Amino acid sequence: MTKPETVEGTDKENSVLLQRNGAIATVILNRPEKRNAFNLAMWARLGDVMQEVSEDDGLRCIVIRGAGGRAFAAGADIAEFEQVRFSSSQAEEYAKPMDRAAEAIRDCPHPTLAFIEGACMGGGLELAAQCDLRIANASAKFGIPINRIGNVLPSPAMLALVDLVGRSTTLELLLEGRIFTAEEAYIKGLVGRVVEDEVAEEEVYKSAGRIAEGAPLAARWHKRHATRALDPKPLSSEEHREPFLCCDTDDYKEGIRAFLEKRKPVFRGK
Repeated sequence: MTKPETVEGTDKENSVLLQRNGAIATVILNRPEKRNAFNLAMWARLGDVMQEVSEDDGLRCIVIRGAGGRAFAAGADIAEFEQVRFSSSQAEEYAKPMDRAAEAIRDCPHPTLAFIEGACMGGGLELAAQCDLRIANASAKFGIPINRIGNVLPSPAMLALVDLVGRSTTLELLLEGRIFTAEEAYIKGLVGRVVEDEVAEEEVYKSAGRIAEGAPLAARWHKRHATRALDPKPLSSEEHREPFLCCDTDDYKEGIRAFLEKRKPVFRGK
């Protein structure tokens, strides 16, 4: 696939773009002139777009990527902080669209895949951590250098990172504020795969294609059950039974028949 066409990301509507290709949607963080750094309007727009794709039952996978090929997202646009995030009360208001966007990614019923090219810093890394899967190109760079401006990671982002890589690695990222390579990000567990630059896009959309070919209801159940597994509370009897409900779906019966007939299944999400 070729890189998505972009437009200048100076207003809210253009700051996050949405493209559909069959059952796969691509959400494009589109401020390439700022290395896709988030401003307040961009956080709000991302929440809107993620809500839209979440409600589209025809989709099977959501790829999130940055425009321009130089960055996934280089954090937040600090140039606007004196106007919109210069006190605790302002910071609380600023966090509302940011938290909404993160929650919309985390709770999206469709599998989400972050395609990380180039810089993935601060808020960009916090956002990628909310996705189900992360694939980086070999040139990607990672870090959360907010200690350089005296900033503190918001609670939803802290929870997502600790869940992803653990307390010790999260504190290493925050206390050192060091920028590191895709290889080290893979070792730390921040990304699941690192692919050479020239084939990274192809590999990402192959992965999205494999996800899209699977049974969508099973994918939704797997996402929900994986999240529930993090809760130490014992499973109820209903929760124990829930995985077996898939056997009542049309998709399950289609999958069994397709296997026996040695053909590719056609899942309809029913």
